[in-house]
Amino acid sequence: MLPPALNIPKWLKENGHLLKPPVSNYCVYHPSSKATQGYTVMVVGGPNARTDYHINSTPEFFYQHKGSIVIKVVDTSTSPPTFQDIPVHEGSLYLLPPNTPHSPVRFADTVGVVLEVPRPKGAKDTLRWYCRECKSIVWEKSFVCTDLGTQLNGIIDDFANDESKPSSFPGRRINGFFFFFFFFFFFFFFFFFFFVSLRLPYAI
Repeated sequence: MLPPALNIPKWLKENGHLLKPPVSNYCVYHPSSKATQGYTVMVVGGPNARTDYHINSTPEFFYQHKGSIVIKVVDTSTSPPTFQDIPVHEGSLYLLPPNTPHSPVRFADTVGVVLEVPRPKGAKDTLRWYCRECKSIVWEKSFVCTDLGTQLNGIIDDFANDESKPSSFPGRRINGFFFFFFFFFFFFFFFFFFFVSLRLPYAI
């Protein structure tokens, strides 16, 4: 017997507590189910607490049930890549092209539905973090997606706890570059004027 249709308002009333940060998602149709044949359907609430960009080898379908969100995307077809914001308002649909780095920003009291199609066998997803200032890649991790609802949280924790990753402060490496040269020139001129002063005759 086929399952009934999912009533989203009813589901939220009974299960809204399951939408927890940092991702605030819950898989209502799991890809391992025979009925879904590899498709994933998630209900996603807000607010979320994500700074990562997700990269999926297949398209993703966004439907905004309540409120508005912003999907931050990176257009890698341009050189250099273009960072842009795509608003998705209540009642709107958005189809995200495959292999597009994206970071959905969800606000309080918003609800959306995300559908992901089956991935090719062995395909890997990636979570990536960019420097907010220079836009270089700070940290990333690839994985074979088996349960996106739980895997994202684990990788976000890995990023937060990785002490070997570069500083997450934007522009830290650029500031360090100038910091080094500032001290280099400071000591250079200091010793230059010091030795010059030794060669000057003293006034009588």
